Amino acid sequence: MIPWVQLDTAVIPGEREPMRLMQRGGDFTICVGTIELMSNRASKSEAELAALTCARLRDRPRAKVLIGGLGMGFTLRAALDALGPDARIVVAELMPAVVAWARGPLAHLFAGILDDPRVDLREDDVLRVIQQVPSCYDAILLDVDNGPEGLTRLENDRLYDVEGLKQAQRALRPRGILSVWSDKPDRKFRARLWNTGFEVDQVRVHANGRSGRRHVLWLATRPDHLSRP
Repeated sequence: MIPWVQLDTAVIPGEREPMRLMQRGGDFTICVGTIELMSNRASKSEAELAALTCARLRDRPRAKVLIGGLGMGFTLRAALDALGPDARIVVAELMPAVVAWARGPLAHLFAGILDDPRVDLREDDVLRVIQQVPSCYDAILLDVDNGPEGLTRLENDRLYDVEGLKQAQRALRPRGILSVWSDKPDRKFRARLWNTGFEVDQVRVHANGRSGRRHVLWLATRPDHLSRP
C-alpha cells in the first residue's frame, strides 16, 4: 500500500495540534491529529451545500454569496457552476496555508476557479466578514470545523451560538439563506436555528456516491422581517 506523505503543516491559532496536508497517490486530506477535516475522496456533500442553496437563488439577479471556509474548493466550484455571470462570491478563509495549498499542491483540484472574476477571496475570519455589512448577502454557506460541534478551534463555536446566528441573520437580505454543513446531526443546533427565527430544512447527503456515510446540511431561510434584538 502506498504510504501517506505529509506535504505541509500550519499552526492553528490557539490550538496545540497543527493542521496537516497529506497525500497518498492521488488522494489528499487535510487533518488535525487523527481527525480528517476534508478530503478529495469524499466531496459530494460539500458540493451539495452550494448546489442546493444556489438553486434557491436562481430568480435573484446579481446574487451575492458568502462562503465560510475554502477547503478544497468543492463548495466554491459548485456555487460557480450554479450561479450566473453577474453573481459575486466572497470566500473567507482564516488559514493562509489553506489558500497557499489551493494555489500550490492542490492547484489541480481548483483548476483556476480562484481566478474567476466572480470570486473575492479574503484571508479573514468569516465571522468578522459577517459582521461587516448588514443585509448584504443572499446566502451564507458555512463549512467550518466539521459543523456546529467544533473539533479544532473553540473560537468557531461563536458562529453557531445564538448570537452568531443572529449576526448571520442581520447579514442576510430578506429571504436570504444560511446553509450549514455538519459531519453529523445536531438537534440542539437545529433547535437554535428555529428559536432564532429561521425557517429550517434539514437534508442528509451521502459523503460520496449513493451509499455509505451521510452528512447533514441545514438550509435556514431568514424571515422577511427581523425582530428587534
